[in-house]
Amino acid sequence: MIETILTRDFGTPAKEINLATEMITLTIDGVQVTVPAGTSLMRAAAENSINIPKLCATDSLEPFGSCRLCLVEIEGRRGYPASCTTPAEAGMVVRTQTPKLQEVRKGVMELYISDHPLDCLTCPANGNCELQDMAGVTGLREVRYGYEGANHLKLKKDESNPYFTFDSSKCIVCNRCVRACEETQGTFALTISGRGFDSRVAAGQSEAFMESECVSCGACVEACPTATLTEKSVIWLGQAEHSITTTCAYCGVGCSLKAEMKGNEVVRMVPARDGKANEGHACVKGRFAWGYATHKDRILKPMIRARITDPWKEVSWDEALDYAASEFKRIQAKHGQDSIGGIVSSRCTNEEGYLVQKLVRAAFGNNNVDTCARVCHSPTGYGLKTTLGESAGTQTFKSVEKADVILVIGANPTDGHPVFASRMKKRLRQGARLIVIDPRRIDLVKSPHIRADYHLQLRPGTNVAMVSALAHVIVTEGLMANDFITERCDMRAFAQWRTFVAQPENSPEATEAITGVPAQQVRDAARMYALGGNGAIFYGLGVTEHAQGSTTVMGIANLAMVTGNVGRAGVGVNPLRGQNNVQGSCDIGSFPHELPGYRHVSDTTVRTLFEQAWGVPLQAEPGLRIPNMFEAALDGSFMGLYCQGEDIVQSDPNTQHVTAALESMECIVVQDIFLNETAKYAHVLLPGSSFLEKDGTFTNAERRISRVRKVMPPRAGYADWEVTVALSNRLGYPMNYRHPSEIMDEIARLTPTFSGVSYRRLDELGSIQWPCNDEAPEGTPTMHVDGFVRGKGRFIITQYVATDEKVTRKYPLILTTGRILSQYNVGAQTRRTENVRWHAEDRLEIHPHDAQERGIEEGQWVGIHSRAGETVLRAMVTERMQPGVVYTTFHFPESGANVITTENSDWATNCPEYKVTAVQVMPVQQQSDWQLEYARFNQMQLGLAEPVA
Repeated sequence: MIETILTRDFGTPAKEINLATEMITLTIDGVQVTVPAGTSLMRAAAENSINIPKLCATDSLEPFGSCRLCLVEIEGRRGYPASCTTPAEAGMVVRTQTPKLQEVRKGVMELYISDHPLDCLTCPANGNCELQDMAGVTGLREVRYGYEGANHLKLKKDESNPYFTFDSSKCIVCNRCVRACEETQGTFALTISGRGFDSRVAAGQSEAFMESECVSCGACVEACPTATLTEKSVIWLGQAEHSITTTCAYCGVGCSLKAEMKGNEVVRMVPARDGKANEGHACVKGRFAWGYATHKDRILKPMIRARITDPWKEVSWDEALDYAASEFKRIQAKHGQDSIGGIVSSRCTNEEGYLVQKLVRAAFGNNNVDTCARVCHSPTGYGLKTTLGESAGTQTFKSVEKADVILVIGANPTDGHPVFASRMKKRLRQGARLIVIDPRRIDLVKSPHIRADYHLQLRPGTNVAMVSALAHVIVTEGLMANDFITERCDMRAFAQWRTFVAQPENSPEATEAITGVPAQQVRDAARMYALGGNGAIFYGLGVTEHAQGSTTVMGIANLAMVTGNVGRAGVGVNPLRGQNNVQGSCDIGSFPHELPGYRHVSDTTVRTLFEQAWGVPLQAEPGLRIPNMFEAALDGSFMGLYCQGEDIVQSDPNTQHVTAALESMECIVVQDIFLNETAKYAHVLLPGSSFLEKDGTFTNAERRISRVRKVMPPRAGYADWEVTVALSNRLGYPMNYRHPSEIMDEIARLTPTFSGVSYRRLDELGSIQWPCNDEAPEGTPTMHVDGFVRGKGRFIITQYVATDEKVTRKYPLILTTGRILSQYNVGAQTRRTENVRWHAEDRLEIHPHDAQERGIEEGQWVGIHSRAGETVLRAMVTERMQPGVVYTTFHFPESGANVITTENSDWATNCPEYKVTAVQVMPVQQQSDWQLEYARFNQMQLGLAEPVA
């Protein structure tokens, strides 16, 4: 879908229309206009194709009224009011074009141009400059004021940011960048310094952008009407020719982006203003960190080898696929049908994931398929399915705009889901209350114009005790939504649960010894959530990646049901999925026990449906989960793996256990865009394609299915779905798809919640939130509106069970892990961009008390020892941490974060307990033995990857 680049800007935001909205009629330039009350004159005119000149106004920001170009005449009023800040009134008679207005506007433009470089032909904004456009619109033909007096033409550029330039000499002080930083992003990193003639935009305290609090979201660049803030890619490549709308391949927000192109080359990525998930905003990753797609490290030729100590041999696609297929056949003939399996990444499209699970079930003949959702949000699927009846979040992101109380537990939205975080922060600035439950002091606890009412800084591993304590207060103090419970919930299950949570051992006073959180704080937070109006819960991996991850998810659902906070805007249970398609990879059947649509493989009716569609018998028993695959490999019964887009060596816990399992296998086929850590243990390496090179769909954390559109040909010749098709055909199971749209059509035919989804409908509607079927032909923004999917909501008893991972004298600290804004997951993409300028290594955060006790200073090398292993990182001494708890990220393979995490996992889903590892931390002088061995092995593998013809 190739589009023109220009998008209509109506000057000021639209007013929300509902049944109570008053409509008014006025006259603009002789035309009768009807608009909602409160609409600006500028927007009223623009909506009726009457364009008023403007510079400081844009419809993504609230009106400001500084540029004085949009002046109009109103009959019966004196002066010339700004149309952007003047609301339309019934009966008004407005003129936008008169000789006097023309004279005033031309004079204003002349003043702007008198202090602006006249280098339009060489300016990077030439052809896309609002100042240039307005000079033409106002008819400015000469500038009477010379440059002899004071001006700003020789101000130095700030080139510190790797992605954009700040050229203050071209700034017209329209304030749009400052307002975008405040209103859209919520960082408040920009300001106007000085007064009068000396007024200039400044980052921080007149610092360089890279030294300021700027998070490089690019909202200021997007808002700038001149070349003051310009992407360096535009400066180098020039203006784009066309754009193609696609979906970001980073986090679970699923931002809609316009890839602005010159031929097959990306000039820049611009957030789509009509994107439902992001509404014209993006973060540093989505907007800027796309250069990995053309990085020199890309694997562009298939390669094979017999052993991982052999050099790679570059071969044709046919030879590589023939070799992979023959090896899988050989292994099954030798070790049995169940001796091979597949893993698919949540970075892959729905269509690709669907084909991988179909390949495993129909071509391999078993159910040994799993996805990286296993190690992040599998407890979400289990917990929400059990309580509410559907394995997904209940709301839209936009729903947060109607929340009165926001409870964030085990999530760090500003780093992990930054575009949603900006939306949340805007609501908080409007007055919503905030409760944060997290062992670490995340940015939401206190940041510009935001402060959490309660930060319940619990000990890692005690989420269940905390959630039960909150429920105890609500039940024992009579804060329940009794009518909702009676009408909507299973009363027998509720009665049992109510008796359980009311027990004294679940009180905040009793659980204080477990969680470490003062009882009064817990009581006050529970009252706020129960009584504060619309209550919305948002949670992340700090909930799911625990031994009781599924229990906590069910406890969260209990809280929502007992307070009636389900089934309408502004409330709900909202998992913040980590990767771009974690939700989708679960939806389309990538788990070993479920077919697409979360239907168990043991269900004869469902299985028969797929058998008839696919033309083969299917196994009725669940296959191996990822951890089971490793165990089976070590005992010699699982010998072959097809791994598409997933780096299990870096991302899964207990790295040495994972690598031992991989070394035990006879054939590992990795399909990826880079020689990742898992590929270093592979025997066949099939080049993957980036999101810019493929067609398909992603499903974000709000169940929103969005199109991924190819903007350039696959650099290695094939898109990922085509490779899976070719492998299946060689294994003797024919797949004959011609386009990913046909794969989606098949998903829709076989999956009731997707039955109304097609590429045609996605193109028409922009995106669709499932369920989408005959009952909801345009999708379902809010789930469980009139009743729960399972019928009656089911309360589940959430007994707290302490993790097996205990602190001892030998391991007295608890390590927990997480992400950082500039990097993403295992870092394979972001490490190959300029994002490393912000975060070039993983560090260990430690509280000053713990650091002092151990003689640790800022930046010093420290060894982190656990029961599983040892690694070495630099220390970051910070009061973000509480005493007794340390924290690190996992974006760099050499850091070995998962060398020290253990194999403890969620009781229901085997989701690893990344968030609780008992460790000791001490100063050291050199890297760990594992890191030294990693460096040796890595160097060897890079050498073996030098292609041999």
